Amino acid sequence: MLDVGCGTGCLAVLLAQHGYTVVGADPAAASLDVAKSKDSNAAVTWVDADAAGVPAAGADLAVMTGNVAQVFLTDEDWAKALRAIGAALRPRGYLVFETRRPERRAWEEWAADTRPVMLDVPGRGRVEQRREITSIRPPFISFRNTYTFLAGGAVITSDSTLRFRSRDELESSLATQGYRVLDVREAPDRPGHEFVFITERTT
Repeated sequence: MLDVGCGTGCLAVLLAQHGYTVVGADPAAASLDVAKSKDSNAAVTWVDADAAGVPAAGADLAVMTGNVAQVFLTDEDWAKALRAIGAALRPRGYLVFETRRPERRAWEEWAADTRPVMLDVPGRGRVEQRREITSIRPPFISFRNTYTFLAGGAVITSDSTLRFRSRDELESSLATQGYRVLDVREAPDRPGHEFVFITERTT
């Protein structure tokens, strides 16, 4: 299995604990460091790479969770990611990903909720996260996350932009890059908020 944009490795480590062979790829070295700290048995192969640089692993399944599918802002970058993931899959392998529904306008909820969120980061302790919306230009939404490490007081900011694609846009782009959509489901923990695409590589 290939976890594209694995972040801090929660899903990759869980899959490995269930006996799957897992490759976790992410371009953020700091996130990979946290992921490795969770992988006490070194069961996951961690790769410092974005979607365009994922290894040709012959994977049965590739996944993108946590809004990863929305970080590709241009059609060219999204197509390049789909091609690279397709090359990493075995023939008739599967790609499953989630993406937020644009009509839900999640950014309005984000802008209204300014409360801090407390996180427990392995090896780092308690971290306070605050989110601020910095630009609303649908389909592009930009925001800044500020992380305050309670042990030591270090502060890190991260600026991000997501693209909210419609279901029709996604289905068209997948077909163009050689994927067949098998199903589009609700996210079980956030019904009505996201599309979950289950697709198959057609070659």
